[in-house]
Amino acid sequence: MNVSRIALAGGVAASTVLLLAGTASAHVSVQPQGEAAKGGYAVINFKVPNERDNASTTKLEVNFPTDHPLASVMPQPVPGWDIEVTTSKLAKPLQMHGKTINEAVSKVTWTGGKIEPGRFQQFPLSVGQLPEDADQLVFKAIQTYSNKEVVRWIEEPKEGADEPESPAPVLKLTAAADDAHGAAGADSKSSDSAADSAEKGGETTASAASSDSSDNTARVLGIVGIVIGVAGVAFGFLAGRRRTT
Repeated sequence: MNVSRIALAGGVAASTVLLLAGTASAHVSVQPQGEAAKGGYAVINFKVPNERDNASTTKLEVNFPTDHPLASVMPQPVPGWDIEVTTSKLAKPLQMHGKTINEAVSKVTWTGGKIEPGRFQQFPLSVGQLPEDADQLVFKAIQTYSNKEVVRWIEEPKEGADEPESPAPVLKLTAAADDAHGAAGADSKSSDSAADSAEKGGETTASAASSDSSDNTARVLGIVGIVIGVAGVAFGFLAGRRRTT
């Protein structure tokens, strides 16, 4: 009995530790779809979990880094949510595709929707041109709940240090790709691959059609041969009867 009680207590304690660890690690984060290559463009997702049992998340604000401004930011529509993109003047203009950019996106805000307890929501953005002289981008996020509680995910993680209590979302950048547009290059390769597959599929279909045609021809010739053979047997039988008579 004592052993069973000790085992039960240990199991409850372990479950509690895992539950608390899971709760502590749940925060607003950002991840790219594929890779976020330096100097290129990428689609990134802000993942927002609802950490409260008695309130829903009703607003998300994502602040963009000012040390590496992004001139191109296009949000993907999220059903049930309104999106506001805020731009600000740059202290130092950017050069992009031969044009001078004097403004860049400083904040994107999502409102009007609801993330219920026990759920999460992803908020996609197409961003670029990513900096070539940085290994990561830090986005400070503010999460607002239906009970007016505000959680600020704004603490920048430090290399070699423990994760802060309210870490800011960090986008890791990979080595520069051959194609500066990154995603566009991937799409092009995908299109070429799809075209090759379609062409091969067409060749397979044509080969199958040719095989079916050959089979049909063989069947017809076989039937004709049988008919001719039967006719020859009948003719020989009749001729024999005539000789006999």
